Amino acid sequence: MLKSIYHKILTDSDQKKRQLAVLIDPDKVDEEGVMGVAEMVNRYRADYVFSGGSLLTSDFMPTCLKILRETVHVPVIIFPGNNMQVNPNADAILLLSLISGRNPELLIGNHVLAAPVLKKSGLEIIPTGYMLIESGKITSVVYMSNTTPIPSDKPDIASCTAMAGEMLGMKLIYMDAGSGAALPVSARMIRHVRSNIKVPLIVGGGIRTADDAIKTWDAGADIIVVGNATEHEPDFIRRLCETRDFMNGATDMKYQIKAR
Repeated sequence: MLKSIYHKILTDSDQKKRQLAVLIDPDKVDEEGVMGVAEMVNRYRADYVFSGGSLLTSDFMPTCLKILRETVHVPVIIFPGNNMQVNPNADAILLLSLISGRNPELLIGNHVLAAPVLKKSGLEIIPTGYMLIESGKITSVVYMSNTTPIPSDKPDIASCTAMAGEMLGMKLIYMDAGSGAALPVSARMIRHVRSNIKVPLIVGGGIRTADDAIKTWDAGADIIVVGNATEHEPDFIRRLCETRDFMNGATDMKYQIKAR
């Protein structure tokens, strides 16, 4: 019996392995761009590819997912900006509930509308408590969700929100400063949340350097998510994968790709 993607996330997290997800926004790439990122993901063995966006203005997402599914050797996971971003050309979907906000549509309303499609999709569905964190600017996801992010200097609010999500049955907690964030989620806030939950913790937004990644992993993130930085500098994937491997104590720096 094949083990689930969530089982992999949980196992690697329990073993304290740092994990890397590369986020591709279908609105910001073309076929050549997707293939380029896929090549880097395969060569340096990123752990996951996420795909989705707060606002999709093109119909490229199905094609993007199809290319990824056919080319990368790691799980392809939909990171949906709305209930229209459900597509069977992926391995799994993060079923996001925006627990940091008070918009009922993003807590349960959109989930009700998407449920019949999700049930038929064949995707592995991973319930995820999604928390927006203040990042120094109004990001697309803040504007589109019509919610107020958790203040960056309020780790107690973040911890209580994450604990509530875990108690409600969320299998992952995702702290996000948002695409194009001026600042990443602070190490202080990550440590505070990590010390109060047991489920795996994902952190994204504003991670632009290997030093940012190290601080985020060291603070307690199980998975970091990078997107904008890789769009401008694809080699960033290599540097992050090498940093991850060094932190995980890898001795074999030869990247051997296994088939899907």
